Amino acid sequence: MRTMASADQDQESQQNQNHYLCGSVAAFANIVITFPIHKALFRQQLFGVSAWEAVRQLQRDGLHTLYRGILPPLLQKSSTIAIMFGLYEDFSRLLRLNAPHAPVLLTDSIAAVLAGTAEAVLTPFERVQTLLQDPRHHGNFQNTAHVFRALLQQHSIRELYRGLVPILLRNGPSNVFFFGLRGPIKELLPEGESKAGHLVNDFVCGGILGAALGVFFYPLNVVKSHAQVKIGGEFQTCRVILATVLRERDGKVSRLFRGVHLNFQRSVFSWGIINAAYELLLKMV
Repeated sequence: MRTMASADQDQESQQNQNHYLCGSVAAFANIVITFPIHKALFRQQLFGVSAWEAVRQLQRDGLHTLYRGILPPLLQKSSTIAIMFGLYEDFSRLLRLNAPHAPVLLTDSIAAVLAGTAEAVLTPFERVQTLLQDPRHHGNFQNTAHVFRALLQQHSIRELYRGLVPILLRNGPSNVFFFGLRGPIKELLPEGESKAGHLVNDFVCGGILGAALGVFFYPLNVVKSHAQVKIGGEFQTCRVILATVLRERDGKVSRLFRGVHLNFQRSVFSWGIINAAYELLLKMV
């Protein structure tokens, strides 16, 4: 009896670890493929330029800088997506065990928020990525390690967490929608009759959700980008940053969404790749 129980526990533990591993590998593949698109999008968020102008800026910077700043998102995304999927599964399981009579929707939503909040621990990677991608800092920082060292030596660890509030406001709610709607959306799609069919459905499901959530939470990402390009000085609230950005863009809310079209396309590919790769890997391990 004890042997069987121990074997079941080992199997469950292995399955839980698989969620972390599959999420990490899926995120790694996604970043390598979509990083240039994300870099063009960042220029739009920061300078309010058109998509073509953002691409022209990258061309002028040259191919040697195209993947400048990729290490932080590789480390950050591989870790955060692993945390997102892995902790969501862990928290969901624990909440169901400790509150078996609670509505599943409630426990899953709480698990999603907790996982999203835990992801925010890795905010320093987003912070460093932002500084490395900003062309105004190209001459100030050499690489990821240099940024970390400079911020810690000249300021404090608090400086690495600029933009934490918009990240928290984005992560928890977006996780709730992602995990809550992933299943229902897939059920609406034509049933996959082969491995390729299931892979396509997972890609479409992840892509639709990621793109929709990317549009909905886009202003928070704009606020985050503007908060994180600054070094030193006062930590401004989201409200103050948002008001400043609107004032710089003639008070037009539509200009706050500059780059949203590129973000939509990037999110379709990014979350399509992540969701499809995650589900595929989960079946393989």
